[in-house]
Amino acid sequence: MILSFKGVSRCKTRAGKIMVIELNEKNIFTAGELVRAGKIVAFPTETVYGLGCDAFNSHALARVFEVKKRPRFDPLIIHIASLDTLERLVDFSRLSMAAEQRLSVLGRALWPGPLTLVMPKLKAVPDLATGGLDTVAIRFPAHDGALRLIKESTGAVAAPSANPFGYLSPTRAEHVLEQLGDAVDLVLDGGPTDIGMESTVLDICGDVPRILRPGGTPQNMIETLTGPLAAESPGGGGKISSPGQLTSHYAPSKDLYLHTEAEMRRLAFPEDNAAYMFFNQASFEAFAVNNNIPLGHTDRYKRFFILSPSGSLAEAAARLFDTLHTMDALSAGPIHAERPPDTGLGEAINDRLSRAAAARTHRRLAQNRDLPGGGSSGSGWLLE
Repeated sequence: MILSFKGVSRCKTRAGKIMVIELNEKNIFTAGELVRAGKIVAFPTETVYGLGCDAFNSHALARVFEVKKRPRFDPLIIHIASLDTLERLVDFSRLSMAAEQRLSVLGRALWPGPLTLVMPKLKAVPDLATGGLDTVAIRFPAHDGALRLIKESTGAVAAPSANPFGYLSPTRAEHVLEQLGDAVDLVLDGGPTDIGMESTVLDICGDVPRILRPGGTPQNMIETLTGPLAAESPGGGGKISSPGQLTSHYAPSKDLYLHTEAEMRRLAFPEDNAAYMFFNQASFEAFAVNNNIPLGHTDRYKRFFILSPSGSLAEAAARLFDTLHTMDALSAGPIHAERPPDTGLGEAINDRLSRAAAARTHRRLAQNRDLPGGGSSGSGWLLE
């Protein structure tokens, strides 16, 4: 059944059923009814599309993990549409006065927005939503459609990104459809997301707040409110305390190689039908000149992508996943990507690109492990 789907209304899943509807008041009410009934709904936020369910329904939570093929130890983010909902989620008796003050300051300044705060959880919050941790990750999104859906449903919607675990995050409804198909009960199509980058995850429980995952709220913006933050927790080998901490994550199906600006300019072209993603126009032009590519004829090459011609980190972040989805769909070889400046949103962009590049190594380990006599790499769980 196709209700509507802007741009791809002819698409069919293998079962021939797609329930994708335009984001409007009537359809948000329908989506809210589904969430209240224990179903799962993909919906847009200002960051990426989320795969939402009732945060207090363990059966619905289990289905989210099943659809995403997400390991149970990886916690989810619970989305709210009112500060009053914190009383249902947070154990304020275990939150220090300093942490409560941080919550107040950050909430007033940065909520609604692309910031997730980690706080002690109440026992009523299912362990499945928190990866068995005694903390809960909470976000107040800055997206009218998402807020109306949360209010129409249960007031607390657990929503990881609407994609298979470890793969590229979806910034359009098309990406959800391509990756999850009819495994989702409903997709609300709100067009491309504005920020295009997941939220920053900040743990405010300790003596000094700590970023667990860089994202749509830059560290310097947080530090103007809190003072210096603690060093970022290393991901990959230790206990997972936030989404997005595994070494290999946010990955396209093709191998991705990450380069500095100088390295990118020196790459030889063509190389095995590779695709190239540049941070800005200047970097691309330097590469073109170095490879004797006439700048007036670069439109003939369909494997060059520029995240932001002007070098805007906000524009680059908004276009990152959409561009990688497009490159991954090409009948091309590997992807070469340029690191943007490691400041502001550039920190989050480089975090995503580094984890995407790490997937290449883990694929090799998995292949070697599966060969006769290859043994076990001990890191196969990172590929899920």
